[in-house]
Amino acid sequence: MSTSTARNVSELLLERIAATPDAEAFLEPEGAGWRGSTWKQFGERVRNVACGLRALGLVAEQRVAVLAGTRLDWIVADSGTLCAGGATTTVYPSNTADESAFIINDSGAVFVFAENAEQVAKLAGKRSEMPNVKKVIAFDPAPDNGGWVMPLAELEKLGAQEHQRAPDEYERIARSIPKSALATLIYTSGTTGRPKGVELTHDAWIYEAEGVDSFGILSANDVQLLWLPLSHVFGKVLQVLQFRIGFKTAIDGRVDKLMENLSAIRPTFVGAVPRIFEKVYNKVIGGAKAQGGFKWAAFQWGLSVGKKVSAKKFAGEPIGGLLSVQHALASKLVYSKLHERFGGRLRFFVSGSAALSKQMSEFFYAMDVIILEGYGLTESSAASFINHPDTLKFGTVGRPLQGTEVKIAAGDGEILLRGRGIMRGYHGLPEASAEALDTDGWLHTGDIGELDEMGRLRITDRKKDLIKTSVGKYVAPQDLEGRLKAICPYVSQVLVHGNNRNFVTALVTLDADAATAWAREQGLPTDLKSIAADPKMHALIKTFVDQLNSSLANYERIGKFAVLPFEFTLEAGELTPSQKVKRKVVEQKHKDLLDGFYAGNVAEH
Repeated sequence: MSTSTARNVSELLLERIAATPDAEAFLEPEGAGWRGSTWKQFGERVRNVACGLRALGLVAEQRVAVLAGTRLDWIVADSGTLCAGGATTTVYPSNTADESAFIINDSGAVFVFAENAEQVAKLAGKRSEMPNVKKVIAFDPAPDNGGWVMPLAELEKLGAQEHQRAPDEYERIARSIPKSALATLIYTSGTTGRPKGVELTHDAWIYEAEGVDSFGILSANDVQLLWLPLSHVFGKVLQVLQFRIGFKTAIDGRVDKLMENLSAIRPTFVGAVPRIFEKVYNKVIGGAKAQGGFKWAAFQWGLSVGKKVSAKKFAGEPIGGLLSVQHALASKLVYSKLHERFGGRLRFFVSGSAALSKQMSEFFYAMDVIILEGYGLTESSAASFINHPDTLKFGTVGRPLQGTEVKIAAGDGEILLRGRGIMRGYHGLPEASAEALDTDGWLHTGDIGELDEMGRLRITDRKKDLIKTSVGKYVAPQDLEGRLKAICPYVSQVLVHGNNRNFVTALVTLDADAATAWAREQGLPTDLKSIAADPKMHALIKTFVDQLNSSLANYERIGKFAVLPFEFTLEAGELTPSQKVKRKVVEQKHKDLLDGFYAGNVAEH
């Protein structure tokens, strides 16, 4: 575990730079390769941004918005804002112009960092509606809009001049920021309604870094590949954790480059969301099946060996004799191919942002890939619970970080949290704050869960997402969705529906790679629209639905389903930036289809 006396994030960064100035801190894409920078080089850029913002007039706790994808400039802008005494407001690059303007205005941001000409144009179109924004600072070249927009390089140059003029001012300000000061204003993407600004203090982030570090699973020798949105708390907590521990981070937010980057960077750990594991799972299963014959049989044998070894590990029993030999052979023939995809030296993934199905965890663990699932909310600064490799239990999110209090509410089983990582409140929304935070400081998470004998938490569902059928039975849709995705490699996304209905139904989207490979084998058209409409595909999906239904109570069973000819997307407004399905949006878009399921009131059991 690292040591630190930092009281705020700015001081934490200054400590890191002083401790390891010449160590490589970051790698960022450059052409076909990667460019590295040391902590000292990174620190100079941060200092120049901080001094530049102060020269432009930024004062304590004023908000500075960052409207950009995940890249090193994002971290420079955020860190510079904090070291100048300001607070960062995060805006996803996928936000529309209206959504961006709302967040910028609601937060009271006076400066905005924008990624490129596209994002600047989005802001320029709403300039008259954002009178408080004094300046937009562009990472990449963009029109200056009459001086309203300045390049990041120009801000850094201004800051360097300001630092020369008053060389002691930067550290004085950075070290004097109270731990209770606002550091980050993150707007919940939400699945309905206007987003709420969650106020997170410097102390909340210091606590998060201390808490995760205390688990002892990371060191300065680790290498991180960071691709998660930095506008989300999951990405942000990994950033602050790096400042405390000092490991190297390769940063590239292009999701389409993720597998390529894993091979190139060869990270030792990666934060990811369940959607990534589901895609890899479908690709691995689909690829093994497509090879057929001996290779498919070898894959199935290797997986069965892995599951036997997993059972021994969890039972605390030695792995010896024939099983040990089989496991070594399976590792060479089967698991090694997956390990190579991940770079060859991965120690573990950390999964967060949404629930990971137990079946998915079991599959990867059997393939010698550890996924440490964690749990938290924007309102709790991301990490409240995390699994430890030594006490890993599938289907749980581990034990709480040291200093996080937890209790399960009597009656409905809601998870309540209290501690330093909990938000200060919702920005400008005292009633919503009072609803989420009770008078004793407990955060009402809206999630339902239970604790086991070791204090590990199992999330059973989202309180507001629970379905209550018309016969009064409660159904947990996320559990059913995760289980169907885990057993069916042809399925990409699932939405389970049935609130106030007399039985449960589902909308299913197809994994493009697996579905087109299947269609090719069947001699059928390979476009998704044709595949989704084909009775053979419906019959194939039904075999997996029937398999799931066989393990469910009657009232939980999926009575009818439809196969959609497209995936839910962020661009269509059907997903949050962290890849969670916006349940209400999707249900409204497909209202006629869902209503049609119940026209005859007969399920297809």
